[in-house]
Amino acid sequence: MSTSPRRGAPPRRVSWFRIITGALMALVSLAILYQLWFLFMVFWYAHQNPGGSAMMRAELTRLQAEDPDARLRYEWADYDKISRNLKRAVIASEDANFTEHEGVEWDAIRKAWEYNQRQAARESSKRRGGSTITQQVAKNLFLSGDRSYLRKGQELVLAYTIEHVMTKERILELYLNVAEWGVGVFGAEAAAQHYYGVGAAQLSASQAARLAAMLPNPRYYDKHRNTSYLNARTGTLLRRMNMVQIP
Repeated sequence: MSTSPRRGAPPRRVSWFRIITGALMALVSLAILYQLWFLFMVFWYAHQNPGGSAMMRAELTRLQAEDPDARLRYEWADYDKISRNLKRAVIASEDANFTEHEGVEWDAIRKAWEYNQRQAARESSKRRGGSTITQQVAKNLFLSGDRSYLRKGQELVLAYTIEHVMTKERILELYLNVAEWGVGVFGAEAAAQHYYGVGAAQLSASQAARLAAMLPNPRYYDKHRNTSYLNARTGTLLRRMNMVQIP
């Protein structure tokens, strides 16, 4: 009895739909884990002082590319060891509504965007931030100085998270300790010693106002400490300082 030759099984077809779906699920899972890591770190920093920040690490890398022995100037100062003058000056300069908002001021962001669009049309390098102190804590601690919509979006998410986890006092304490105040100079204690040879608790009103005026461009003002703009801005902040609330 003859039998017909056995036919081979048809080759399995690759399901591109399953591959794409699997890849998308993997990306979503990674994104969720990434956000959970941020959430954990926000809770951690609500009670633990950071030994550094993303901005500090980036600056140290930049400095050591030119000088391998370069080091940062950074020393933590607790909230009650920082002059009330500096707290008032920084809020007056960076975020007058700090004690009232929930992390983001959309109107300030819109105005900054419109201003930057006008400056770009004029081919001017001047830019305005519009970020709250909370947003700057998110950027300084976790992110970078890169200008991209993705980074800005992550900053906004982190700002809302920080506001719901931390007190205003803790947010301001973190900001004053991780803010950049010169070439390799970070935090209020290092800034007070670098510019005035005193501790952060001993800063006078005029000294605090000048330090706050430096914040938008601290590396420049570290090398140019007596510009007409810096002097005028210092005077403006001195007049505004007692008009703001501090936590």
